[in-house]
Amino acid sequence: MKRALFAAFVVALTLLAAISVPAWLHYSADMVAARARTDSDGRMLSNGCTTMEYAERGSGTPVLVVHGAGGGFDQGLAFAQSLIGSDMQVIAPSRFGYLRTPAPADVSPQAQADAFVCLLDALALERVTVIGASAGAPSATQFCIRHAERCRALILLVPAAYSPAHAQKTMQTSRALQIVFDHVLSSDAVFWSMSRLWPGLLMRTVLGTPTAVFEQASDAERKRALAILDGIQPVHARARGLQIDARVTNALPRYDLERIVAPTLAISLEDDLYGTFDNAAYSASQIAGAKFLSYPTGGHIWLGHDEELRSEIQQFVAQAP
Repeated sequence: MKRALFAAFVVALTLLAAISVPAWLHYSADMVAARARTDSDGRMLSNGCTTMEYAERGSGTPVLVVHGAGGGFDQGLAFAQSLIGSDMQVIAPSRFGYLRTPAPADVSPQAQADAFVCLLDALALERVTVIGASAGAPSATQFCIRHAERCRALILLVPAAYSPAHAQKTMQTSRALQIVFDHVLSSDAVFWSMSRLWPGLLMRTVLGTPTAVFEQASDAERKRALAILDGIQPVHARARGLQIDARVTNALPRYDLERIVAPTLAISLEDDLYGTFDNAAYSASQIAGAKFLSYPTGGHIWLGHDEELRSEIQQFVAQAP
């Protein structure tokens, strides 16, 4: 009996090693690629006005791409890839607490908006079109409120924002979502393992997209969704920013949207699990002349609508005065 148990134990260890070693090698290779992506492209600005990491691509009409939660300059560049080369200069900063951008004492969207001005001054850019995605929308909105003369146009993409309907809802955090935020979004290894074993769970809890929408999407769109998950790595380098975003977006007040004079496009999807549909619709209704673009399905990462959404953004940027 003892020999049998010992033999079973040895077999179990062997199988575990056979599974674990290839997985560890795969994980290690992915982390090397992730660190290479975040280490090679970003530049640091530290001029007494702000300390911020950023990257630039392309030439032409300047577009400031303000990333969402779990992002950084690399997320901004990845989103803007199709815009680069379309007569556009993309400026992609890392917001407070993300990658190499430190978190100052004041991490409010207003302070972040002012820091964007410091970045634009350093780059000698007078006016920009601003794309604020998800948790990047509050600081993008504040930029166009506080610095209207620097804002050529505003695009609010699945925005974290105030709306009366959203404010009246009781925010309930599911057990799965709480586990993800407490344990998954602070560990590179755990997040990587989850993304390989249970991508559907992360689609729902992290990317705000119904699992069924992900499963029914085209191969190309599922690949894009998984690439977004991979783009969050290394997650430990974004943990402080995620904490800031969780605090800021939990109870956003109503901003003085009437002060925005730039042409504005608000975009969202009805089944976005972060509830940004009401936010985008309300913002568009309060900003003079704003356009609201919506889709019935696609979740927070607009699965099934990537090409048409990007085409709409390109046209809007090109037509802004």
